[in-house]
Amino acid sequence: MCGIFLPVPFTSSPRQFRAGLVSDTYLHAQFLERVKKNYDEYLMTPELLDQVDTLRQDGQIYSRLARSIAPEIYGMENVKKALLLMLVGGVTRQLHDGIRIRGDINVCLVGDPGVAKSQLLKYISVVAPRGVYTTGKGSSGVGLTAAVVRDQLTGEMILEGGALVLADNGICCIDEFDKMDDSDRTAIHEVMEQQSVSISKAGINTSLNARTAILAAANPVHGRYNDRLSMLQNINLPAALLSRFDLMFLLLDVPNADADMRLAQHITTVHATSRHPELDFIPVTADILRAYVAQARLVEPVVPDTIESRSLIDYIVRAYVGLRGREANKRGGGGDSGFGDAPRRTADEDNLDMTYTTPRTLLGILRLSQALARMRFSPVIGQGDVDEAIRLMHSSKESLFTRMRGGQEGGASAGRDSLTAIYEIIKDVAIEHPDLHCDVQQARDIALSRGYTADNFDECLRIYEDNGIWILDSARTGLTFIGPE
Repeated sequence: MCGIFLPVPFTSSPRQFRAGLVSDTYLHAQFLERVKKNYDEYLMTPELLDQVDTLRQDGQIYSRLARSIAPEIYGMENVKKALLLMLVGGVTRQLHDGIRIRGDINVCLVGDPGVAKSQLLKYISVVAPRGVYTTGKGSSGVGLTAAVVRDQLTGEMILEGGALVLADNGICCIDEFDKMDDSDRTAIHEVMEQQSVSISKAGINTSLNARTAILAAANPVHGRYNDRLSMLQNINLPAALLSRFDLMFLLLDVPNADADMRLAQHITTVHATSRHPELDFIPVTADILRAYVAQARLVEPVVPDTIESRSLIDYIVRAYVGLRGREANKRGGGGDSGFGDAPRRTADEDNLDMTYTTPRTLLGILRLSQALARMRFSPVIGQGDVDEAIRLMHSSKESLFTRMRGGQEGGASAGRDSLTAIYEIIKDVAIEHPDLHCDVQQARDIALSRGYTADNFDECLRIYEDNGIWILDSARTGLTFIGPE
């Protein structure tokens, strides 16, 4: 912004006159340049267009662009592919009756501290032309949506857009998503699905556009992910909010000698040379990536609706019905629900499956397929796009179902189930006391009466104490829960 700094005299403000003020100042703008631009306003030079045309001929462009996202961060191939598709986005549909179906893809990253979640959010907020980075702890509900304030000069009530409104047609990155208050978090529900912010305050009744994709990062409830608890108990986010995320990845810091060695070599090389290590491909720079995404978003692929391509629609329908059928069989509802012919899962898979497939899941598959078709600059969606979208959906769910840290493949599930059951017994006893205090002997008697051994009970006490879930007194006769339940 360039302009002239000028005074403006006060006309009717006795309080300011008594304070000795006779004028206020303002900037008479003469030149404005927008820093945050939409993709369609992105300036494409002939050099960038030539480089984009060259990349379009690359048969591995999807994998190459995904690995070019934050190359300093080691691994996370599926997560980076999801972030690339979020940058590209799906196609927003405006139906003839006024209903709007969003095309933006929402992604949530949950994991232990120190797995580079915040670094990924920072990178995406820089690459996206209209990217806004904020934290859940330092943001209120009005700070994310919109606030009604009084103008100091005119005294009129005006609207000030929050982070989600400022990120219109862009990406809003929210770090520490789990630290937000419940009252503030509910303000995001409308934005994530209807993509608008409704305001009804101080005589102002309006709706602001918030057509933004949301990338959220959250830590587990107790600091680190506890494999003894369910996914919902670890994340502690409402189901109505979780269903609005198209993809959710769990990033754990699991000790592994080979992986730790490669990660340590990668980090030390970055610190020694101030750049990413030598890779087996040439990473695409942020400017070229932004230009490629801007050109890809000009394409609006559709699901072909011809007689020859009806098989693709049937394929998508069968895939969605199959996901629903496996959940119906898991809950024992195969007869009445009409999913009797769906393949049944093993007991171990049933124990791990804790997510729900809703119609929003089908919309998420379609959005991911549209983004993949845009990556190929194709006007129609192909079966390969649908397969990759379903694979990403499965990989995001599988990341939520992990074995115990350091546990063996055989018998880990049984041990976890017994310890979880004992944990529930102790929690039920503690809930009866206002200070969440539990008598160890009382809980031990209940556990032994239900067929669990004393060794199981002692192991449960030790593991959950090490994880910081509760604290035992010096005599180990009583325990008190720590933090939220």
